[in-house]
Amino acid sequence: MATTTALTPQQVRRRTLVSGTIGAIVEWYEYTVYATAAALVFGTLFFPALDPGVSQIAALATFGVGFVARPLGAFVSGHLGDRLGRKSTLILTFAIMSVSTALIGMLPTYETVGILAPILLCVLRLAQGFAVGGEWGGAAIIAVENAPRGRRGFYGSFPQIGVSCGLLLGTAAVALSSAISGDAFTTWGWRLPFLMSIVLAAVGLYIRLNAAESPEFLAEKARQAKDMEHRKAPIPELLAHHRKPLLIAIFGRFAEAGNYYLFTVFVLSYVTTTLKVPQHYGLTAVMIGSALNVIMIPVFGRVSDSIGRKRTFLLGGVAIILTAWPIFALVQTGQMWSIVLGVALFLALGHAMVYSPLPALYCELFPTAVRYSGISVGYQMASILLAGFMPALAGALVLWSGGTWPVVLIIIASTAVAMLSISFARETKDLDLASIGTTQSPVRSKA
Repeated sequence: MATTTALTPQQVRRRTLVSGTIGAIVEWYEYTVYATAAALVFGTLFFPALDPGVSQIAALATFGVGFVARPLGAFVSGHLGDRLGRKSTLILTFAIMSVSTALIGMLPTYETVGILAPILLCVLRLAQGFAVGGEWGGAAIIAVENAPRGRRGFYGSFPQIGVSCGLLLGTAAVALSSAISGDAFTTWGWRLPFLMSIVLAAVGLYIRLNAAESPEFLAEKARQAKDMEHRKAPIPELLAHHRKPLLIAIFGRFAEAGNYYLFTVFVLSYVTTTLKVPQHYGLTAVMIGSALNVIMIPVFGRVSDSIGRKRTFLLGGVAIILTAWPIFALVQTGQMWSIVLGVALFLALGHAMVYSPLPALYCELFPTAVRYSGISVGYQMASILLAGFMPALAGALVLWSGGTWPVVLIIIASTAVAMLSISFARETKDLDLASIGTTQSPVRSKA
């Protein structure tokens, strides 16, 4: 394994940043492949006995199953990350995610093994969710804790592009597989993107093995070694003394947690099954929107270093609320250009603005000893509360109402909750990470 002892601090930062970003890209590629397959073919392959509309909702619900395991993954990974290290925990979550994804690509369908097929699908989906539960927090922390002061927003934004890069690559892989297999996509072509992940996983694992551990964690570990008497388990410490920042972290995600999947997974399903437009309309819209999102997230990350995390986030929340109805009006035209414009508007503007400052903001809410636990639990609790079953819920609401107005109301209400939550946090862009948990903590330790 490579060592970082001969590297300059700048080279160590760069290598660590690449590790967190590439690892996030690979993991979210694997996650996106599942989401896309669930939206397009899993209803037919794993729930054929149900009516078409119901089977589609069931397939989207399996996407939500993974979110059930996210909080457990967050608790376990948070404990390991705060006790054993950020790097080793990220390697573990990466391995679990990669193996689960490859196995999904080898699953038999309902036609072959009956009810066992959807059961196995849900089990592997739970494993994916467990892995992702610890991934985001680790990638965000290792980027922010290695960042030079004054650039934590910019550095922290790079793992964020892993989500959209993964979305872009995953959607492109499905589109390519669909083009290669043609009419056989529902027979064997859908398996190709899952199996491709094996190559990506090998590359990502190599990069992560050669990353450096966070200097903030090493300093905290050395401090705890000298003070074993007062060393406490991170999760109980988090829940006992850091409840207010934890609640801010949970509800602050409501602006993007569910809305992201509404404008990607749900829209992809909606335009294909309800509007009856060609499949590539939705795939093209998601790919173009994701590419713009990748470009804009670092831009707004840098903006948060200048004007502040809170201000950047709140401006993004306003953008989401103002554009929610116009975006769905564009999508409902059924025209390819308007679907692309609608999805791109959300991903490049509102989502990018609220998503880019989160790693730095969340890291600045918690002291080093409980940081991995705090941001992982906060981030993933929001996922199970809002994100996981949102595509299935949106599909059910459209069937009930005959329109998308309930979905628009959900977007506006959830974003307003997030803005209110973030308003309770103090601005943290000029804070020294080492001071958090002392007299300069950005929020009071106890709720």
